Amino acid sequence: MSLKHHRMQLPREVIVGEGTIELVATVSRRLGFTDSALIIAGSKTYDVAGKTVRTLLEGEGLKVNVFIVDGATVENVRAAEEEIKMQKPQVVFGVGGGTKIDVAKLSSAHLEIPFISVPTTASHDGIASPLSSIKGFEKPYSVMAQSPLAIIADTNIIMRSPWRFTISGCGDVIAKLTAVEDWKLAHKEKNEYYGNYAASLALMSAKLVMQNAELMKPDNEEGIRVLIEALISCGVSMSIAGSSRPCSGSEHLFSHALDIIKRDHALHGEQCGVGTILMAYLHRISWKRIRDTLKKLEAPTNAKELGLERDEVVKALTVAATLRPERYTILNKVNFDSAAYEKLAEKTEVIG
Repeated sequence: MSLKHHRMQLPREVIVGEGTIELVATVSRRLGFTDSALIIAGSKTYDVAGKTVRTLLEGEGLKVNVFIVDGATVENVRAAEEEIKMQKPQVVFGVGGGTKIDVAKLSSAHLEIPFISVPTTASHDGIASPLSSIKGFEKPYSVMAQSPLAIIADTNIIMRSPWRFTISGCGDVIAKLTAVEDWKLAHKEKNEYYGNYAASLALMSAKLVMQNAELMKPDNEEGIRVLIEALISCGVSMSIAGSSRPCSGSEHLFSHALDIIKRDHALHGEQCGVGTILMAYLHRISWKRIRDTLKKLEAPTNAKELGLERDEVVKALTVAATLRPERYTILNKVNFDSAAYEKLAEKTEVIG
């Protein structure tokens, strides 16, 4: 089966490196935004980078307003939409980690206003993807929003964020190894559309992070740059695919199920990393290599390190298979009961 058509929205400008935030006004001018802008940020991320963005844009003569949000919720998206309607900016800047960027991305998409991503962490691929993960919708997974028109990723700022966020980003990229396997499986067994280029881009990103695990250290700018470029490539792969398929499979369903069962105990990429170990075993790909790489990164590889009880892992695996009936994955194929899931978690040493 092939799609008749799907729209590919790709970033026009991607700038990664030390001190790139200084180019915010230049990028804005180059893209034709010279009148007004709205910055959506968190209170901390506004201090870390939002103030700088505002000062630089105002220095170019733009009228700049700021909207502070405290999380990626439906209420915050609606409030941001009201702010956009009131201020009528030419462009919205999302400044922050994944949640603040998700709010900026979805609220601007609903009102057809361009959006620029200025990440302050590298915790997951939301900094560059066309999707937003928002709490409060009926479904616990991501919804289609829009791709950023530009991404300005300053490694100096990202390196100052808590190191755990960077490790989470590595876990989210490594998760593409099983996401692509699930997509291939859906193509083979359900005749679902499969895009080879998008899949290859996601896989290449995962392999690059795996190969460069030893570079991922708090003071190593080269390692951070590899990760940011991999996260951006993953975002582009989803834009090319027209869905989250190349980057989100059964391992993400496991993470979403954990969010339902035990909210706010671990980061998204940390959960996806452990999910990738479990799903790699089912796909018969090198789960031990994935686990060992995560260990090298000092990322969680088992329930205890995620702050989970044994039964919570088993329950999450059982729930994961039911979350997205339309998204065929290895969980649909194996169709395990809770005893079989318990055995899977034991074999992969996710539970002792």
